[in-house]
Amino acid sequence: MSNYYQHFQNIRCEYYPCHVLEKDKIFNCLFCYCPLYALGDKCGGFFTYTDKGIKNCTDCSTPHDQDNYDQIINKLEEIIEMVKNEKAGQGSD
Repeated sequence: MSNYYQHFQNIRCEYYPCHVLEKDKIFNCLFCYCPLYALGDKCGGFFTYTDKGIKNCTDCSTPHDQDNYDQIINKLEEIIEMVKNEKAGQGSD
């Protein structure tokens, strides 16, 4: 079975490639805006925080490495749980 749904490249993007990958890695644009950003320090990527407390993912290539598709999908489950817990804590209006 092919896994083409796990990857695409937009080489016409004015920012391509926006991060540097290891040699011979295929750049993946599927997660251009990282879905794991919301997990803060639990995202599993390589990030820092600026002096103003803003998460800086400039040196992180985790979502752009084709081999990390499964890792990201698994982490999305954490985001789903976060949202469920937040919603449960709010009660109904």
